Amino acid sequence: MLRLLNEPSWLRFIGDKGIRTLEAARDYILKGPVEMYSRLGFGLYLVELKEENLSIGICGLIKRDSLEDVDIGFAFLPEYWGKGYAYEAASAVIDYGVNALGLKRIVAITSIDNDSSAKLLAKLGLRFEKLVKLSDDSEAVKLFGIDV
Repeated sequence: MLRLLNEPSWLRFIGDKGIRTLEAARDYILKGPVEMYSRLGFGLYLVELKEENLSIGICGLIKRDSLEDVDIGFAFLPEYWGKGYAYEAASAVIDYGVNALGLKRIVAITSIDNDSSAKLLAKLGLRFEKLVKLSDDSEAVKLFGIDV
């Protein structure tokens, strides 16, 4: 997680969370995904390669105060891009959201210039809907959605 949070692609498209130590990364996990699991029953999940027991990224569902719907999020280490892992993980997360959680709609956000993520979202069936701002002082992001 520490490496992922400091990857140039994370910093560019998601933002600098200021996490520079293992202790800070543990705290980020506890106050983010773990807290969301306990409060809502879902969150971001670790994505691993089973055969190697190797962590390659994260993918899961997030409920942001600034969005009406639950959104899907994902980030992978660059050496695992373009190999189908993000599509496989995101497809499983959407299936879980629909069949286990009963979600009727799932959204996603990307920075305006994150074409790779937008392409994956289209492959998953999400369609661009509009530009939104998550807060008054944030930059606009693209909002994608799918009614499931």
